[in-house]
Amino acid sequence: MSKYNTLDHSNIYSYFISSNPITSFNPVSIYPTIHKTAFISPFSSIIGDVRICSEVFIGCNSTLRADEGTPFYIDHKTNIQDGVTLHGLKNMKFTVNEETYSIYIGKEVSIAHGALIHGPCIIGNNTFVGFNAIVFNSIVEDSCYIDLGAIITNGVRIPSNRYVPVGAIINTQEKANALGMISQNNEDFAKGVVKSNIELSQAYSLKFGDTRCNCGLSYNLNDLNNLENK
Repeated sequence: MSKYNTLDHSNIYSYFISSNPITSFNPVSIYPTIHKTAFISPFSSIIGDVRICSEVFIGCNSTLRADEGTPFYIDHKTNIQDGVTLHGLKNMKFTVNEETYSIYIGKEVSIAHGALIHGPCIIGNNTFVGFNAIVFNSIVEDSCYIDLGAIITNGVRIPSNRYVPVGAIINTQEKANALGMISQNNEDFAKGVVKSNIELSQAYSLKFGDTRCNCGLSYNLNDLNNLENK
């Protein structure tokens, strides 16, 4: 027998989903809206008016906290990877299709591990946001590629199909307008990441199942039976 054994039963599929607390600046408590085909990974938190569409993948240890700035919108087939944080400033929003949002993330977007998306901001369709990148108080249009560690802030708008280099700080519109176009390699990579995470969302949903205990945690019955038999 392996020396690495599970001790008792673990809530290995736990996550926290809750309405926001009532405050003076956010007086309405709203529970997240999550499409049944979306997958929420273990140890993630989703709080407040967060609207998650179909086939979205939320990675482990992610925090989507619409308790100050609100609401958040995450469109179809987008992936929010491990350790990503979404939060927004109160009373600061952008408008999309005549509705206001603290954070709006479009279709088939990838937000890579450790990134910070802080509202008010918009991330356009088919955009890739790299590891540990920061987007705050900005608009990123469709099909952009933000490389790892880049910072976008100060109210700038990144035009469509632009490449933001590794570690770049884009804090003026002049810098944003001077960015080069996305390469075919970056575009292909971004599409591949989206495709992989759509498949992961579907596969994890099948593995984890929809069964929940009375404590609110989800579990897979086969895994629990395997633990019983060890």
